[in-house]
Amino acid sequence: MSFAQEVAQALLQIKAVGFTPHNPITFKSGIKSPVYVDNRRLPFHPDQWHVVMRAFDALIKEQNLLFDVVAGIETAGIPHSAALSFVSNKPSVFVRKAVKEHGTKKMVEGGDVLGKKVLLIEDHVTTGGSSLSGVENIRTEGGIVTDCLAITSYEFKEGAEAFKKAGVTLHTLTTFSAILDEALTQKTFTQDDKHIVEAWLKDPMNWGK
Repeated sequence: MSFAQEVAQALLQIKAVGFTPHNPITFKSGIKSPVYVDNRRLPFHPDQWHVVMRAFDALIKEQNLLFDVVAGIETAGIPHSAALSFVSNKPSVFVRKAVKEHGTKKMVEGGDVLGKKVLLIEDHVTTGGSSLSGVENIRTEGGIVTDCLAITSYEFKEGAEAFKKAGVTLHTLTTFSAILDEALTQKTFTQDDKHIVEAWLKDPMNWGK
């Protein structure tokens, strides 16, 4: 079994991915969706979190990713980046989404990234906005960012184009195709429900209309 399948199984086991094809939820962006992802549940489930962390390690080795520092996006990316930095014995920082009103007002906290290759860690990517904002903040402080690792992504075309424009390669531990296939195997939903989610993935902006 591939680590993509293992991660898909782990996420479904803890209900980090849920399906609501007949009762869509609305994202902050206004997009209506028949599926949601909540990878923040992982640290509460050590067995499944271990699966994810092993997959991060396997992906890094598979892609031969070299880095000096691990960075997590505030807040959901921080547990995974901290755990990865511990097992890889690499320094760890985290990237704020907004400047705090007191103290040093730094966007990158924990250490100096000047001239260092930084591997960015996200829990989930929708359009890539928060991830690429983190990339910009790291680069502003002199860090070098070429790769971002995420557990999952909706694989939106807009997101892929944004990462490409920023000169960053996005690597995910699993794909939504793997998650949907596994959900069907587990009878989490029906084949018709799967078609609904697949239609949304192809055109999320207009699907709700």
